[in-house]
Amino acid sequence: MKVVLLAGGYGTRISEESHLKPKPMIEIGEKPILWHIMKEYSHCGFNEFIICAGYKQHVIKEWFANYYLYNCDVTFDFADDNSMTVHRSAAEPWKVTVVDTGLNTMTGGRIKRIQKYVGNERFMLSYGDGVCDVNMNDILDFHEKHGKLATITAVNIGQRFGTLELTDNQITSFREKSDMDGSRINAGYMVMEPEVFDYIEGDKTVFEKEPMERLAADGQLMAYRYDGYWQCMDTKREHDKLEELWDSGKAPWKTW
Repeated sequence: MKVVLLAGGYGTRISEESHLKPKPMIEIGEKPILWHIMKEYSHCGFNEFIICAGYKQHVIKEWFANYYLYNCDVTFDFADDNSMTVHRSAAEPWKVTVVDTGLNTMTGGRIKRIQKYVGNERFMLSYGDGVCDVNMNDILDFHEKHGKLATITAVNIGQRFGTLELTDNQITSFREKSDMDGSRINAGYMVMEPEVFDYIEGDKTVFEKEPMERLAADGQLMAYRYDGYWQCMDTKREHDKLEELWDSGKAPWKTW
């Protein structure tokens, strides 16, 4: 099953680094957070990725093109034939398609643009800026049992985002946060049926607005309630928090 990762936004709330690179390429422990997310999926057996790139998309392409250089020991032989020998190969069994989905395309538009790479297949979908210790196979099992078109992972966290109204795990509506909220939010880590593409109009479509609202209204959007670890990286403070956890050797999302 393919994993679609949204990695095309500007990342303006963490501008200390995002003016140089896309937010998913900001590093935690000398590896892009995008790599950490992919390792989570790979640990659960999902190794084919479609990356929806946009802002500074060439940085993502160049990083994967030079994956051995960044992750292995290498010998450069200038005296002989100007060759490069890779030692201690550390490459994962990944197939990675990086797609330029446009500079100003909204999340829904980015998903719509990669439809030809997904085809008529179920796919996983997540954001390129949040880590979690959830088991992807548990989400998939939940999705297969309820038989609806879409599943999102819903976590309970201090409210900075719009919230989800749930009735027996079915999402009935979205609304803006309030100071009294203890509601769950969309943490990403989603499973989608290919029919979801039909809910997306074009580049200007924000996936979290009209498509999800219509899916909810049609009774086709379900929530996998998760109470484990999840953390997004929207700000420098959140980045530093993730970096500190990684350096401590106790990063909850490190399951490999």
